[in-house]
Amino acid sequence: MGGKNESLDPEGLGVTLKPHATSKPARGRLYKLAICTLGLPLYAIFSSPYLRGYVGFGMSQANPQVDDFTCEQYTPISPNKHSKLLDNLEALFASPDFKLTAYESLGGAVRIPTQTYDDYKPPGEDPRWEVLGQLHEYLEARFPLVHSTLSLEKVNTYALVYQWKGTNEALKPILLTAHQDVVPVEPLTIEKWVHPPFSGYYDGEWIWGRGSCDDKSGLIGTLIAAETLLEQGFKPSRSIVLAYGIDEERGGVSGATAIRDYLLSTYGSNAFSLLVDEGGEYKDQNGTIFSSPAIAEKGKMDVLVEVLTSGGHSSIPPPHTSIGILASLITSLEANPTVPRLNRTSTYYKQLQCYAEHDSSLPTDIRALIKESRTKDWALKQLEAVLAVKEGRRFGALAGTTQAADVIKGGVKTNALPEHASVVVNHRIADYSSVEELKAHFSGVIAPEAAKFNLTCDPFGQGDVEASPAGHIRLSDAFGTALQPAPVTPMNGGAYELMSGTILATFATSPRHDFKNPVVVSPGLSLGNTDTRHYWNLTKHIYRYGHQDPRDCYNGAHTINEAKRGEGFLEMIRFYSRLILNADETDLVD
Repeated sequence: MGGKNESLDPEGLGVTLKPHATSKPARGRLYKLAICTLGLPLYAIFSSPYLRGYVGFGMSQANPQVDDFTCEQYTPISPNKHSKLLDNLEALFASPDFKLTAYESLGGAVRIPTQTYDDYKPPGEDPRWEVLGQLHEYLEARFPLVHSTLSLEKVNTYALVYQWKGTNEALKPILLTAHQDVVPVEPLTIEKWVHPPFSGYYDGEWIWGRGSCDDKSGLIGTLIAAETLLEQGFKPSRSIVLAYGIDEERGGVSGATAIRDYLLSTYGSNAFSLLVDEGGEYKDQNGTIFSSPAIAEKGKMDVLVEVLTSGGHSSIPPPHTSIGILASLITSLEANPTVPRLNRTSTYYKQLQCYAEHDSSLPTDIRALIKESRTKDWALKQLEAVLAVKEGRRFGALAGTTQAADVIKGGVKTNALPEHASVVVNHRIADYSSVEELKAHFSGVIAPEAAKFNLTCDPFGQGDVEASPAGHIRLSDAFGTALQPAPVTPMNGGAYELMSGTILATFATSPRHDFKNPVVVSPGLSLGNTDTRHYWNLTKHIYRYGHQDPRDCYNGAHTINEAKRGEGFLEMIRFYSRLILNADETDLVD
């Protein structure tokens, strides 16, 4: 690449890019913000990068310099003390009998329809939880050694915590987690399934049914690993805890919270050496396999927007009803979304550095641009433009805070003016951002709309605003569940090296022909929210990683024709088994 004046058209995208020029400061519609930002801290209003883009501040965006991350690759790690045991396990995993037994273990769990709905009452008050009791009976029969050797605590009735006591109490335990519940199957789609959604049918390649990918493969995979190690006579030095939530698909409200409280009271805070839950995956990118354990997770906030007006008879309507005003608000929100941007401290940006270092198929210009963007703002802006075209809407999900208007309500009668109309807007907050920054952005977008309709506005309960006769807009956390982005797992050796080394060794010894390509471990970002949102105080070393290839899920998760490829499921079992053995004798963690 040349100097700053060089234009780029990388990858033949048809986009000519020039070095970024910082715009001059401009005076925007600041007065309108006062309507909907009363009570918000000034620093949140005026320092927000979202508001800069909206009100036309035109400030040069401060973007911190990248840290020392260079996508260092560690060496594969295999156990020494347990090497013979590992050899026996690998031979066993390759046997047809073991494979069929493992597939049936997963299939049997899929047959129990542990669907979770958002409107559940607490366990003990809602009979729909009782199906989990059937799953527990199945697990007890299917994994007899686990149930006779490990202690089992059932917390909040149905959440499961298995404790496999080690001989060395000075070592911090490892924590492997998954969830028992699955998203419901829409009855109208049942006829579209290749095999019934709760059949658990194995057709010679795929295990079919809801939960086969999310997350009964994690639940059953960890239990198979433990049961098989017990069969081989393994006795751990480091304690192992297996914890399985019951309602991850509705936020872990009843399950993961109870597990967290139990583990904190039993072990204390920061008591685990590492935690592995569902999440990150691996995939082949043009001949190089990138495995991405998620070390970060986006935040979340559902914003409730309510428009309150006086109502009246529809025969004498105002120019805009509350529903019409709400429609204008939604239109404005969608016209002014949060702007995705590359942040040098973000996990996505670190992942790009891995691609630049190790993806030989990446065009030379792009690789150079990624590297140059580490220190040059103009290169960072060009890279943003390239990725926005190349990745499409996926770029926004990876590099920014997303928004989606998902639930709308208003009106009760055709001849009565609606006095109340509302919408719930879901956001997944970038790992470099915050709930406060999102609130400031949201208030900034709504403010001009409130002014246009001569309405007052209460921004998230922080302003003491008397409602206008014309109407009022109220912004709030819809369910009281706003979540900051997760703490980022450290990557400076230690647990990250143990995870990386275990992943690399699992690939290096895999019998699958498509694992002969180079493997790179890079940090990943979880776009959704897993049960780990409740486990932050248990350890600093949280990895959301299921050792899954998306190609081993027939049609993904949360949709029709969910199915898990048998050979892919075996790779999960191999990973969990190696991780347990490696953690048992490592000095990389406490």
